[in-house]
Amino acid sequence: MSAMFQYSGAIAIGFILLIWAAERFVVGSSGIARNLGVPPLIIGLTIVGFGTSAPEIFVSAIASWQGSPTLGIGNAIGSNITNVGLILGLTALITPLTVQSETLKREFPILLVIMLVVWLLIQDKDLSRVDGLILFTGLLGMLYWMVRLAKRSRVSDPMQAEYAAEMPEALPMPGAILWFVIGLVGLMVSSRILVWGAVNIAQSLGVSDLVIGLTIVAIGTSLPELAASIVSALKNEHDIAIGNVLGSNMYNLLAVMSLPGLIAPSTLPASLLSRDYSVMLLFTIILFVMAYGFKGSGRLNRIEGLGLLCLFLAYEYWIFLSAM
Repeated sequence: MSAMFQYSGAIAIGFILLIWAAERFVVGSSGIARNLGVPPLIIGLTIVGFGTSAPEIFVSAIASWQGSPTLGIGNAIGSNITNVGLILGLTALITPLTVQSETLKREFPILLVIMLVVWLLIQDKDLSRVDGLILFTGLLGMLYWMVRLAKRSRVSDPMQAEYAAEMPEALPMPGAILWFVIGLVGLMVSSRILVWGAVNIAQSLGVSDLVIGLTIVAIGTSLPELAASIVSALKNEHDIAIGNVLGSNMYNLLAVMSLPGLIAPSTLPASLLSRDYSVMLLFTIILFVMAYGFKGSGRLNRIEGLGLLCLFLAYEYWIFLSAM
């Protein structure tokens, strides 16, 4: 019992430190970019997007390095399901979301294409180094596309003003670099603590690393997106609230899933494709239909938010029954 308490404590401390370190990492890297004259929309789409996915990225890297790659893979898929079902569901329940940004509407189909590519790569139930390299190359291509997209976006795009308003206060370059380094070190340390606790809990309960990654770790590492989306929605910055989730989901598939392939190639459990990946794809298609806005502004209302939340809880219950 004392050992279980120790592992649970490690997870709790890891999550708290991870969330704090990710926020400091975003402040530092955004400050550096701002001092270099990078436009707010580019900072928002790339640096802030990467920062909110930093917990998943570091957890995946550490887990793979320590011989538990399926925990990282489960974290990527589980975080995407959590982002749509729990985060957007809960956010829309608090305040209905309206999608007006043309930049955001261009991200929807790209996310679906990325999901299709990843699905094709893992059809052989194997995540190899070649697969990891393809995904990492896709990440670089996505970052290049986002920068080009931000440069071409019209000044009237609502996301321009929303990101400009959300940029942290100007930091002198030494202070920005200091927070960047502190955030980076904090992410590495907290990830190690979290992975240690998660792996030991999985072994103690007799469940797979994949299940722990899909549930406890996925929900915990998605907390920065939850906080960011709810705060943005309450500030009437609806495009950022949904944009955080879309950007995070793209990073999870390209950055988080590439690391297990590059560091520790492994065979994937059959349930990952038949159950978890299918659920993730279904959630994304449902969100696309609800929020895209084929004839004008898209909208995610409270009833739709409640529907997403109920689907998420049903999926978690399904995982629980499968693990039992």
